[in-house]
Amino acid sequence: MSPGNTHSWRNWAGNQRATPRRVATPRTTAEVAAAVRAAATDGRTVRMAGTGHSFTGAAVAEDVLLRPAGLTAVRSVDTGGGLVTVEAGLPLHRFNRVLDEHGLALANMGDIQEQTVAGAAQTGTHGTGRDAAGLVSQIAGLEMVLADGSVVTCSRDERPDLFDAARAGLGSLGIVTAITWKTVPAFLLQAREEPMRWDEVLDRVDEFDEGNEHFEFYWFPHTEGCLTKRNNRVEGPAEPLSRFRYWLDDEFLSNKVFGLVNRVTHRVPKATPFVNGISAKALGARTYSDTSYKVFTSPRTVRFKEQEYAIPRERLVPVLRELRALFDRRDWRISFPIEVRLLPEEDAWLSMAYGRRTAFVAVHVYNRDPHEEYFQGIEELMTAAGGRPHWGKLHTRDAAYLEKVYPRFADFRALRDELDPERRFANPYTRQVFGD
Repeated sequence: MSPGNTHSWRNWAGNQRATPRRVATPRTTAEVAAAVRAAATDGRTVRMAGTGHSFTGAAVAEDVLLRPAGLTAVRSVDTGGGLVTVEAGLPLHRFNRVLDEHGLALANMGDIQEQTVAGAAQTGTHGTGRDAAGLVSQIAGLEMVLADGSVVTCSRDERPDLFDAARAGLGSLGIVTAITWKTVPAFLLQAREEPMRWDEVLDRVDEFDEGNEHFEFYWFPHTEGCLTKRNNRVEGPAEPLSRFRYWLDDEFLSNKVFGLVNRVTHRVPKATPFVNGISAKALGARTYSDTSYKVFTSPRTVRFKEQEYAIPRERLVPVLRELRALFDRRDWRISFPIEVRLLPEEDAWLSMAYGRRTAFVAVHVYNRDPHEEYFQGIEELMTAAGGRPHWGKLHTRDAAYLEKVYPRFADFRALRDELDPERRFANPYTRQVFGD
């Protein structure tokens, strides 16, 4: 294990910081277990962070911080059965390339690939899909270090309750050291991106949901403009974007120009509706096809803060209409598009889509802009609809609320009491959401 240090930690957005007493980079599961036992001897808490892409304090370590960079091995690849076991700290972008080299892929994923595999799973990271669910539904097995330093494995057949609880466990049941994924044969996705007006999107959202494997859309606040995205499998050959078009659309316009736009609206908030109107009108349609993960994911260099809620799928359109009405009643000036995604139900206990078809509504602000009033207004709307907050994105909900919207919440807490009675893996965020 590399020597400890006192370096401070902060997340990607810069809104969460910590200065743990000890920092270490374990390189084996045995070293993680030793670190947990040492923390217990010292009466300290211990957390393993990912790459800091959570906006909540999920990864904050008060006492002992374990960094994931030493746990990145690919342990096994079964191309016939599609089972692939990798260590917890492997970043998704490297994992995707490994899978592609073996003719495999994840069936669905979110829109960035910078997280570690364990960090993404533990916070319930998801994409959008009609049939294919989020990351937790693609996990076949976990290896974990429990609070007593023991190493255990779990799956649907072995310790199934632990498996269902720990797939999206916020690191509060144990430290995940390896994940076995159930992958699918590699495939091509065709992306069809098309600007569309607000009323048309809401009128046709059921049609788009039912008629596409992956559908999502963005609404530009203060405008009538939306961007719809429909991704479906195709046989090929691939017809990717040219290097110039990719640079122009995804790097220059979506990041460099968008970053400039946010610096302008940060200084002159009143300009936001005008600027958004230009952005919405500038959107162009495009169709291309490529390896699935290259279509699912996009580069994100403009830093922001985010809140996302999961609501029952049938509540989506009325909630969106009320959200739009909030902009008419409030003096908000929001430069970031609002993102809407869909997912089938999942069975991991703390998945935001547990037990119901789900719609996700995500709101963002530039990381240098205040977020409190805007996020509070949206949160009030989403909780009135029985919404569940994304574990890695900003919210103010506590255990008293969460136990009302998660049917297995009490079971999760009971299992946590059994496995970690001394709260070895606790931090301020877990105390908030689990009610310690």
